[in-house]
Amino acid sequence: MNWITKIIKAGEKIKSAIHKRATKEDMANSDWTSCCKGPILKKDLENNLWVCPECNKHHRIKPKQRFDILFGKNNYEILDTPIPNDDPLEFVDSKPYKERLKSARKKTGLKCSMVVATGSINNIKITAIASDFDFLGASIEAAEGEAILFAAQYSIENKQPLLICTSGGGMRMQASMISLSQMPRSILAINELKKNNLPYIVLLTDPTAGGITASYAMVGDIHIAEPGALVAFAGARVIQGTVKEELPEGFQKSEYVEKTGFVDLIVERKDLSEKIGTLLSILLKKNSDINSEENETSEDSQSLTKAAS
Repeated sequence: MNWITKIIKAGEKIKSAIHKRATKEDMANSDWTSCCKGPILKKDLENNLWVCPECNKHHRIKPKQRFDILFGKNNYEILDTPIPNDDPLEFVDSKPYKERLKSARKKTGLKCSMVVATGSINNIKITAIASDFDFLGASIEAAEGEAILFAAQYSIENKQPLLICTSGGGMRMQASMISLSQMPRSILAINELKKNNLPYIVLLTDPTAGGITASYAMVGDIHIAEPGALVAFAGARVIQGTVKEELPEGFQKSEYVEKTGFVDLIVERKDLSEKIGTLLSILLKKNSDINSEENETSEDSQSLTKAAS
């Protein structure tokens, strides 16, 4: 190797070191993250409920962070949900599915992508479900289906409304039909909840897609969404390639989905607890103004009945 070759190779190493991108693990362990104007301290973002103060982007958050916002810091109880046997199909792609589950559990500290909790909003006890996108993209398999069934049954037994904070890319391909079967199972569970006259509120967060959108995410009594959340079934490029037309600006964002009638309210994260509390008070007829109006109506009806007799 002559001196020219050595210089070239040394230069390539320096160039590679300069342009080397940080790994996901490096970013996860860093005190910084990025948004519209570049680096931002995670602590500053956390103090603003993980919402960028400049562009109002609602960053993805963990289930416990979600519950802290809804119920108050640690003011809730995490419920244990059933976990079926792993990988009955013994699926292998680039690596065994069991290894993917093991890595996801180590990364998140969760048994599956869904967490069920119970707590109070506006002095109303509710059951809530939230997903962790870091667990295999919050995709749905048997364990997640069991979590939804458990939450619905818990709500029925304790006469509590059910709130589900949706997130994820859909059904988990490694479980094939076992995964797809969670779509009708979750709908049946929610139907049982509704038969018991218990409110079912859906909070659509970024991203909600695939079989999640095609099942339990779109059968709520009320659909709320965070600003800028992706709400879709198929990807925008797939749809555009199919219909051969330009899609509207902001297509599949929560604001567009609200305009087309699939979302009732867009609510910023800081206002979620208050807004959900108000809605639950109305649905459960625990709002004092509504009760007083009902009493006045009842008294007027009784007066009219007496006058008529």
